[in-house]
Amino acid sequence: MKSLLTIFSLLIFTMPTFAHDHLITVESQHSVQDTADKFVQLVENKGLRLFARIDHSKNAAGVDLELRPTEVILFGNPNAGTLLMQCAATVAIDLPQKALVWEDADGTVKLAYSNPAFMKELHAIEGCDPVLEKITGLLASLAAAATE
Repeated sequence: MKSLLTIFSLLIFTMPTFAHDHLITVESQHSVQDTADKFVQLVENKGLRLFARIDHSKNAAGVDLELRPTEVILFGNPNAGTLLMQCAATVAIDLPQKALVWEDADGTVKLAYSNPAFMKELHAIEGCDPVLEKITGLLASLAAAATE
């Protein structure tokens, strides 16, 4: 038992810790479809690139499975993304940006996106604080506008 406790303690204290939550989640006043539509429109109006829109519910239905409304939107700004990748190449695994819009078990629609502060810590991004600040503000404004 003592050795198990020692192993557990070592795992807990040697694992990397992150000061920020991975996802920022906002409740929406609209359906998944309407929230996703609004988000895509905002992305396009800001001059960002829409890379893909994935309807997981539709894909699930295609294999005779059910899934509450769930969509993922891939979008971004190649200029900002390139600057981040120049600061830390591994951030490319988390780009382009993604927004998840889904209906939970209680029927509440939510929109979530990756927290740039978490990405900074996860990828040890240095020298890109102004870019990360702009991305943080942009993501917050897009999420707020799409869910209001």
